[in-house]
Amino acid sequence: MTPRRAGWIAGAAAAALVAAGGITYAVAGDDGASRIPTADSADAGFARDMAVHHQQAVEMSYIVRDRTDDEEVRRLAYDIAQTQANQRGMMIGWLDLWGLPKVSSDPPMTWMGMGDMPSAGEGSLMPGMATDAEMEKLGTLSGRQAEVYYLQLMTEHHKGGVHMAEGCAEKCTVGVEKRLAQGMVESQESELRLMADLLAERGAKPPA
Repeated sequence: MTPRRAGWIAGAAAAALVAAGGITYAVAGDDGASRIPTADSADAGFARDMAVHHQQAVEMSYIVRDRTDDEEVRRLAYDIAQTQANQRGMMIGWLDLWGLPKVSSDPPMTWMGMGDMPSAGEGSLMPGMATDAEMEKLGTLSGRQAEVYYLQLMTEHHKGGVHMAEGCAEKCTVGVEKRLAQGMVESQESELRLMADLLAERGAKPPA
């Protein structure tokens, strides 16, 4: 791995470590605030939706780790799975601490004013999420084909995740959650650049 790539992955890992104390700060009343977000707030909506978004990224990453022997792709997939599983746990933990439901009767992305957006297909609940058919296809591929398809799917997934995280950074009111969202933007943008390089090395391009 080149030093540049190592730096990107190290940066993403550092962001996850910084965020690891999030629940503690939330319990204490982050930034001196003791207000509990409401169920229809951006804070709750982001936590619910991004937890679902992250879960698919974790599943996708573990699928490709079983479908290729390429150490660089396997390392990236492992890092994404571990980071996003950690963050997902924090967001679900916040909902528990706030006494708020983990599911909502409102459509996904309502907190961003996008509750009426069309779906890309079954299983694609939010921007960037893969469809059930795409997830099934990933599980049938192996070697370089699996690597390319994973990198393309995860590129779209990260673009959607960045868009959502930018929305929370703007709309959320809980300081620790806003910082987590901003950390997601920075780490996933770094990973997007890395994935573009990995696709180029394989003679492929990111999705248009």
